[in-house]
Order: sequence, then structure tokens, then C-alpha cells
Amino acid sequence: MAQDHVALVEIDLAGELMIAAATSPEDRLSPDRIDEVLDVDADRDARESAAKAERDSATARRR
Repeated sequence: MAQDHVALVEIDLAGELMIAAATSPEDRLSPDRIDEVLDVDADRDARESAAKAERDSATARRR
């Protein structure tokens, strides 16, 4: 089941990249544009928030 979810997410991301490439006036998407399309900053922020929550939880358990 989890593999199906991952595959669907990957298909969705590939589709987003194809749409961005098809509508781009340039021949290739820049790395910054790819990050923008894939919303890399939001993903990074979510991972950092999750890591901080885990650290805070571990600290609280040690007390």
C-alpha cells in the first residue's frame, strides 16, 4: 500500500515537471525552477519541523 502511495506521488511530481517544461519559454528548466515546481522549500521546511519536534520529544522524555 505504501509503495502505491509513493508511486502516485512520483507520478504527480513528474507530471508537474512536464507541465512546467511544456509551458516554459526556455529549452530547459533551471534547477531553481525545478525546486519551485516541486516545492522543495516547503518539503525542506516540513522535514526540519518534524526533526525539531522529534528532538523536542526526545528531550522531554529524558527529563
